[in-house]
Amino acid sequence: MDYQNELLGTLICLLVLLILRFVTTKAIRKVGKLSDINEVRTRLVVKYVSIGLTSLSVVALIFIWGVNVKELGLIFSSLFAVLGVALFASWSILSNITAGIILFFYFPFKIGDRIHILDNDFPEEAVIDDIRAFHVHLITDKGQLVTYPNSLLLQKGVVRIQ
Repeated sequence: MDYQNELLGTLICLLVLLILRFVTTKAIRKVGKLSDINEVRTRLVVKYVSIGLTSLSVVALIFIWGVNVKELGLIFSSLFAVLGVALFASWSILSNITAGIILFFYFPFKIGDRIHILDNDFPEEAVIDDIRAFHVHLITDKGQLVTYPNSLLLQKGVVRIQ
């Protein structure tokens, strides 16, 4: 066979991918359970991490199979140019997703907590109803559902009301 080394490298890469996905999924679920985080949020973070690991595996497979770097560079530069324009147009969406992942691991509040966001545009106290990928659902004392972006929640001070 002409491609024994490449096939062996591909097999090893896929095994490493499966093992890493299994270990990180277990770790994320354990953090979610210990921190009493909603299962939906835990699954969302698992999904993001799986996409990241799969992307790294694709890059590794490209190197294993020895794709011509010059041709690949032309393809990637064109792809990144298009993606750069698209991502610049939707940077707030990406910042909210990133903030959602940060909130999963480091947010000291959970669903059901009563909070006050130190923001002049949102002067009320509210109860956290749900924490999603892009925003947090808050219920005000008047019974209104307010969606507050995750990125703003990280930028503003938040006070937990006992």
